[in-house]
Amino acid sequence: MGLVCLLLSLAFYAVILWVILSWVVNFGRLSYGHPVRKLYDLLARGIDPVLRPIRSVLPPVRIGGGGLDLSPLVLMFGLIILRGIIC
Repeated sequence: MGLVCLLLSLAFYAVILWVILSWVVNFGRLSYGHPVRKLYDLLARGIDPVLRPIRSVLPPVRIGGGGLDLSPLVLMFGLIILRGIIC
């Protein structure tokens, strides 16, 4: 049980780190060889497949000329609820 709780906590913090790094990568215009970009890509490979079904149900919220993706927030709430139930 303790290992599952640890993995759920790590997944939660990985999503937070991925969101922060997405801002850094997109606004900092980092090259593909940059270490921060490599970490972002590594996290994205694990998080994007989980977010894809959420994004199919919850489209981005339109704000001005762009959109705000709320799927990471939904995933984090889901992880918190799941951790509360299991742990």
